[in-house]
Amino acid sequence: MRTLVEISDGVRRGALSAVDVLRETFAVIDARNAELNAVIMEDRASAEALARNIDERVARGESVGPLAGVPFAVKDLEDLAGFRTTQGSWFLRDTAPKTADSPHVERLRAADAIPIGKTAASEFGMDGATSTLLWGVTRNPWNPQKTPGGSSGGSSAAVASGMVPLATATDGGGSTRQPASYTSLIGLKPSHGRIAKSNGFANWSVHGALTRTVRDQARYLDVAAGPDDRDRQSLPAAPFLYEDIIETLDVTGLKAVWTPDCGYAVVEPEVVEIARAAAQRLMAAARLHETRTVFQPTNIYRHWGAINLATLEEDLTADGVLPDGLPYLSEQMKAVIRRVQARKAEGAINLKHSWSQIEKLCNEVAEFFKGHDLLMSPATACRPYDAHLTSPQEIDGRDISETGVEPFGMLANACWNPSISVPAGLTRDGLPVGLQITARRHRDDILLRLARIHEQTSPWSYPWA
Repeated sequence: MRTLVEISDGVRRGALSAVDVLRETFAVIDARNAELNAVIMEDRASAEALARNIDERVARGESVGPLAGVPFAVKDLEDLAGFRTTQGSWFLRDTAPKTADSPHVERLRAADAIPIGKTAASEFGMDGATSTLLWGVTRNPWNPQKTPGGSSGGSSAAVASGMVPLATATDGGGSTRQPASYTSLIGLKPSHGRIAKSNGFANWSVHGALTRTVRDQARYLDVAAGPDDRDRQSLPAAPFLYEDIIETLDVTGLKAVWTPDCGYAVVEPEVVEIARAAAQRLMAAARLHETRTVFQPTNIYRHWGAINLATLEEDLTADGVLPDGLPYLSEQMKAVIRRVQARKAEGAINLKHSWSQIEKLCNEVAEFFKGHDLLMSPATACRPYDAHLTSPQEIDGRDISETGVEPFGMLANACWNPSISVPAGLTRDGLPVGLQITARRHRDDILLRLARIHEQTSPWSYPWA
């Protein structure tokens, strides 16, 4: 499997043909997608036209972009011109094709990356697996009986299996990092505002991408990051190239804290064991200083759910989906809506209180980062579970109704910190586990540098490569 950097550098030098690379991409999709169900929409003719144009420009000696000839896929929560954005929902199956790219996709296309189509996503991004009534079950290339995660499960399956070297993702509570963990990929949830959005404001969700290597992730971020007047939260451009900083940034002596559970999560013992070992290797290789601080932040799992899911139920009701359309929602969405309705009936949803708990967590995290630089934990609470099931309600025989399968992801979203999942190792039954590292706001550079050190000292591979 060629990396993003190998493709773009080869195409720009004229050593590789963008058309040939694209045809190789289609060959892998033809070989693997029927089993994995990762790519759900394609336009091969348009992609080949873009590839031919790039090859012709290179032949004329013209400059091409830093992602020249790189095939990429777009998560079906994000707009790609010429394609529907169904958000994995049966109710949006006949929506009109979009006439413009999202700002994120726009930047990738401007860098001469080639969009090949859309990847499957959980319905409305609300599931830790990717299984919908509209598009079916998406599966993990490490074991097709297991989920590749959600809500960016189609993107993780496509990248890990070698269909494309890059696929976009979104992360509102772990939806980039959990799929990365489940498929042994690099999944960066950038600082809030690092990558511009089209809707101008978001409390939780950020754009990102999944890649197999850290250098690929860094080059992608160099293209995707930067201000955009359409997004009033977007950050200024970094004063350096991330692709340079991953080799040069000095992280010696940074203070790191390891937590197996943040004091509240139920986590599978083998997952803790693998992630802890990876954290220790990285701390030693990067010469970090491990601080034996016990960090037990507020658990916002139910509050995050109350804020997001109560709003979702209201929106679906206003759009006429509920109540009559409940049978046409995915099984996970049905379960979520029923839980929300039950909690409302009990009077258990208090949004004012939930927002106060979010604020409390933000203050706790700010205080933590006054004296520390990094927080390390498992990326998820468990190994990949069965692809066709809704989220587990137990781990290791213990109830997880108060923490879920992604108990560590929401902290970075609520507090706007950058956070990354890197491959930590494999379970005894051969399933990937991720190590999550969270840094203070705007220090995406530190996370990518640490990921690069980890990649160099604890390399990972794919058995089908």
